[in-house]
Formats: sequence, C-alpha cells, structure tokens
Amino acid sequence: MIGHFINGTFCEGTSGNTAEVYNPTTGKKTNNVTLANKEELDTAVASAKQAFPAWSSTPPLRRARLLFKFKMLLEDRIDELAEIISNEHGKVFSDAKGEVTRGMEVVEFACGIPHLLKSAFTENVGTGVDSHSMRQALGVVAGITPFNFPAMVPMWMFPLALACGNTFILKPSERDPSAALWMANLLKECGLPDGVFNVLNGDKEVVNELLEHPDIAAISFVGSTPIAEHIYKIGTAHGKRVQALGGAKNHLVVMPDADLDQVCDALMGAAYGSAGERCMAISVAVCVGDDVADRLNIKLKDALSKLKIGPSLDETSEMGPLVTKDHLNKVKGYVNLGVEEGAELLVDGRTVTIDGHEDGFFMGGCLFDRVTPEMRIYKEEIFGPVLSVVRCQSFDEAVDLINAHEFANGTCIFTRDGDAARTFSSFIQVGMVGVNVPIPVPMAFHSFGGWKRSLFGDHSVHGEEGMRFYTRLKTVTTRWPTGIRSGADFIMPTMK
Repeated sequence: MIGHFINGTFCEGTSGNTAEVYNPTTGKKTNNVTLANKEELDTAVASAKQAFPAWSSTPPLRRARLLFKFKMLLEDRIDELAEIISNEHGKVFSDAKGEVTRGMEVVEFACGIPHLLKSAFTENVGTGVDSHSMRQALGVVAGITPFNFPAMVPMWMFPLALACGNTFILKPSERDPSAALWMANLLKECGLPDGVFNVLNGDKEVVNELLEHPDIAAISFVGSTPIAEHIYKIGTAHGKRVQALGGAKNHLVVMPDADLDQVCDALMGAAYGSAGERCMAISVAVCVGDDVADRLNIKLKDALSKLKIGPSLDETSEMGPLVTKDHLNKVKGYVNLGVEEGAELLVDGRTVTIDGHEDGFFMGGCLFDRVTPEMRIYKEEIFGPVLSVVRCQSFDEAVDLINAHEFANGTCIFTRDGDAARTFSSFIQVGMVGVNVPIPVPMAFHSFGGWKRSLFGDHSVHGEEGMRFYTRLKTVTTRWPTGIRSGADFIMPTMK
C-alpha cells in the first residue's frame, strides 16, 4: 500500500479509500494508493504550520546547503528515481532521466536563494530616514501536480518554496505517486526538519480541502485548463495566492525555407516523445504552403514507420505506453473523432500492440492532414501521440491562426529567415516561443508559463517569478531618535 509522508513519517492512511496504480507497460496493477481524508489533511497542515516558524527563521544559506545536498544525492541516484517513473508513468527510461535532470536544474537555481532574497536599501529618503525592502516567506504552501511529470513538476515548486522559507504540502497524481514519496525520503535523509515537507495522496476531495483550508497561504497547480480555472477561482476566493497552469495546443510553424529534415526530426521528438503526454508537446504543425505540407507528410510517414514503440525500460524503445487504459481509450476516441470530422488520417496508430505486452497501454503515433480550426481535434488538448497538420497560405495567416486559439502555452517557428523569426517572436500571443527549437521549455533561471487560458494567476513557475510567488514584499522605513524634537506633524509626510 502506498501511503503518505506527514511530519517526517511514512503512514499508510486511515481513510479506507484507495486508488489502483498500474504498470502501463504490462497493463497490470502493481499497488494501491490510499486517498487521504480531511483529518489526515488537517494533520499534515498542522505539522507544516508548526514547523514554519523555525524553518522560516533558518538562515537562507543553511536552507540552500540542505537543498544542495538533496541535489547531490539526486545525481547519485537518478537511475533509481527514473526507473520508478518509467514503471508508473510509462515514459521510456531515457526520457525519465531527462525529466529528473530538468527538475534538478530548478534545485540548483534554488540553491542560489541567498542572492535572490537580497533586498533594496535607500539611504536618506528623507532627512535622517532610511528605507529598505524584505522578501519573507508566506507560510504553509501546497503543490498539486500532474501525472505526466511526477518528479520534475514537483521540483518546479517545492525547492524554491522551501528555499524561501515556506513549508510545503505536495499532492501528487494518484496515478504515479511513488516518485513524490521517494523524494520525501531523500529530503529527510538530507536532514530536512520534520513537517517542512509533506506528501498527501488523494483525489479531488483532498484538492478541494486544500483550496479551502484557512492555514494554507498559496497553491501551485499544473494540469488541465478546466481544473486550473477551478483551482484559481476557489483558491483566490478563499484568500490564497494561486498559480494554476492549464492546458495547451502547441503549434510548430513550418516556413517554406525551413530545413524539412530538421523539422521532421523535431516533430518526431516533440509530438511523439513521452507518447505526447507533455504540456509542451507539439500537437499542430502549421505548414505555410501546400508544397511544404505535402513534402513534410512524406517524411513524417516514413519516420513514423520506423518509430520504435516498446516497454518503457527497454533501452531501444523511443516511445512507451500511455499512462492508463482510460487515457488510452480517450486518445483513441479523439482519433475516431478526427476521422468523423473529415480530417485525413495518414498514419493510424490505434491498432498497435507489443509482443509479450498485449495488455499494455500502447498506441502508435497518429498523423492527421488537412485539419481545420473548426475541428475538435484542433481545438482541444488530446494529450497523446497525435499530430495534426494544418495548411496555411501565408505567414500572416499562420500567426493569426495561433493567436486565435484559446490556449497559449508554447509555440515555435522553423525558418532560416531572421526577419520572419523576429516578427513571429514579437507578435505571437503565446507565453513561450522557440525559433528552430521545438519544445521551448525555459531553463530553471528563467520562468515557465503560458498566456490566456494556459495560465491563471500573475506568476509563472520557477526562475525569479517563482521566488516572487513564494514570498511577499515588506518595506521598512526607519528613523532613529536624534534628541531634537520638532513637534507633531499632522500632514501627509513628504520628502522636502
């Protein structure tokens, strides 16, 4: 039984409610995860609240040293964590290692917290009056994370939150909960005080309790747009600071001058890597010109025929299974819908099976051509290995197409034309942009976040934006007695 980590201790849970955990490669159940009730949540919050005063008073340098030790241990044991991810999520082992590596980069950034928390000071804002600012921790904060990155997305959140002096409650996806508990154990091994980091497994009942709990100051979330919007509305209505990252429909624009071999390689990795279960996956290729689309489709069809689909721990596998059978059926349902809507299915991956793993949640890569903006397979996030080709006749039409979409997480353009790339970067209404880079995920010292219905809240995650989210600004104005009295002043203070 997979339980919780509360106040420095693993506990099985007492609610009696559980969810099943599967190995997507085999399709077999491997464990049950217990779902927390309100009493267990209250216990976790109380332990985090009790730990906050001492942890927030710990010098930032000491907090950073503990996180540096955590990062060093992660490096030593990366294969162990990657195997856990592959077994519960289904992504191939090399991709799981890449996920952990990107998460570690945020830990590295958080280790620089003494510099990030430096304040501003102004001497003599008025005669004998000085002013300075401080950034202080919020208190108990929570992170609600998705199944597709069970290690990296939590590491987008808790390293910075802890470095800034907050205590943290992580609610991971119940589909692949073991990575979160593994990291909790590693933090304990590093000497993190009890109560500073807690893991609470649960479903939407726990999420709603977190949103309404009076002792939680802030919520971070990554997931689908409907849930992100719900979390933002409910969390802010209860006085919390909220950053809620939602869905995506990421476009890759192919200009007539683009290197189509480079584009094909980029699309194979960006559309079909991790079986398309990435919020930054490219799901739409926007070809400028029919000739570009025709030539690209030939290359993609050939590449898809060679795509190695197999068990997640097989070193030769390039794409593993989807996370659950329900999700597999949902993605296949979208492919069925695309056919019904009139899109041209060039490559059909719905019937793929893997010898020896016939019960696994496998699906081949799918490729649609002549997809139009009115189709649901264009409008909605599929979150699977399905790529749609949309044909445009001009650069301006491609830009207008992308700007009209409700999601604005990531996009990119492939071109040799510097003017086209610069214009695209300037005028596209999307939060993260790549130029000849298919998945423009910012490095840890920059910040990750989309626009429009891909992000609810004022702060992106990690980078300096993450530090600002997990702290609040205080400004102190100081005057020391001089022994000279000037009498009471009843007007608004000015700096004359």
